[in-house]
Formats: sequence, C-alpha cells, structure tokens
Amino acid sequence: MNRCSPMSVLASIACLGLSACTSPSPPASASATPAIASIDRDAELLARGDYLIRIAGCNDCHTPAYGERGGDVPREDWLTGSPVGFSGPWGTTYAANLRIKAGEMDEAGWLKYTGELHTRPIMPDFNLRAMTEDDRRALYRFIRSLGPGGSKAPDYLPPGQTPPPPYLQMVLPPAPASAAAPPAPAAG
Repeated sequence: MNRCSPMSVLASIACLGLSACTSPSPPASASATPAIASIDRDAELLARGDYLIRIAGCNDCHTPAYGERGGDVPREDWLTGSPVGFSGPWGTTYAANLRIKAGEMDEAGWLKYTGELHTRPIMPDFNLRAMTEDDRRALYRFIRSLGPGGSKAPDYLPPGQTPPPPYLQMVLPPAPASAAAPPAPAAG
C-alpha cells in the first residue's frame, strides 16, 4: 500500500493553494465578451417575455381556445388574435394578432406604442402601461421570436351593431354620474 507522508500532503496542499492565488488568464478574445453578454441578454429577454405572456394573461384573449383548452395550445399558435368578440356599451372589440402587430414596428416603436396604449375594453391597457420598459421589451422580443402567424383579427364594431358569433355579451351597470369619460381609445 502506498502511503503519503504528512509532509508530501502539506506540500501538495500548499501548491494547490498557491495556484489558486494566481490571476486567471485573460479571455481568448476581448471582443467575444460583449457578444456573449449580448447573447445572454437576448436569452434572458426571451425567457422573461415567455413568462410574462403566460402569467399576465395575454394568451387568455390573444390565443384562440387557450382558456377552453386549459392553456394546452402549441406555442406556434400563440398570440394570433381571436375571432371571439367582446361586446358591451363600447361596441365589440377583438383581441388583436400580436404577432402581426409586433411585426409592424421596430422595438422603439413597440416601446412607445405599449407605453402609451389606451384602447377599448376588455384589454387591460393600464397593466401594459404599468410594466417596466424592460418587461415590454421582453414581450416584444418574445412575440417577434414566434414569427409571423395567423391572420388579422376582426375589426372593431361600434355600439349598436350586432357582432357575428362567437362573441361574449357584457351587460354592465350604468356608470356613476360622477365618472369622468375615459380617454379616446386607440385602434388595435
């Protein structure tokens, strides 16, 4: 049996300790570091966008049959808009095809659009405006990563027009007399 003397063990430990104190060798390419950081940042934004789309309820309205199928809809079908109308005193709105919408603008345009969005019910535009710019950027990057898909959602119908099925009719109580009129909604 080969046994090491206590002195040789101490010498080995000392050598290992000294080698750990030396400075690491520089990266192979200084220009590779920003590229790696950029790739990591892109992957982080895509993952964040995926997460936000799922937990913020975007698929609930913007992905056909998402709720009816308990969220079991292939990713390639996500965010393609919906033929289901939401009808109420404002008229009838339809959830837009976000893949087309994001494809129509660059990132700066998306950030401006989503940061100022005021639309008709039932879109919770106030939640989108409350998101950080980085969260809205993550949404954009994720939506764009899905590529083109689907077709344009039906156009808005003004009050008094009966929408074709399928639609959800929302009967709301009258607004209090002191309620201020909401801002004019944007198309979309």
